[in-house]
Amino acid sequence: MSTKKNVQIVKNFFAAIRAYNKKDLLALAAADIEWIIPGEGWPLAGTHCGHAELAAVLQKASEEIETTYPTPPEFVAQGDRVLVVGVATGKIKATNKPFKDKWVFDITVRNGKLTKIREYIDTQALVRASQTDASGLA
Repeated sequence: MSTKKNVQIVKNFFAAIRAYNKKDLLALAAADIEWIIPGEGWPLAGTHCGHAELAAVLQKASEEIETTYPTPPEFVAQGDRVLVVGVATGKIKATNKPFKDKWVFDITVRNGKLTKIREYIDTQALVRASQTDASGLA
């Protein structure tokens, strides 16, 4: 596939995430997709494989986080890889604490499907926003 088509597939994926359109999300992802979210002490961290885990992590994100993207992300592509550079702001619902996360997604597209996503995010900002004090209060 051309680099231009790969970028469009990734843009379509991000649009489907924002709308939480599960059907479109799964249609754009390979059956054996691998999504790696770094960190510890952060509920979404881990390696998520396949359609079921992709749907589960995106559902969990929609339940636990309110996120906005104040500026459109930048897309940089070469061959089958598309880097998406952006900023997210929002809050963790359980703690009501805000965060600002500067991030990069490294996405591999093969045969018109996303096969691997590796996030590079500000895990510390997200962990801080997720923490409660010793009494269990945010």
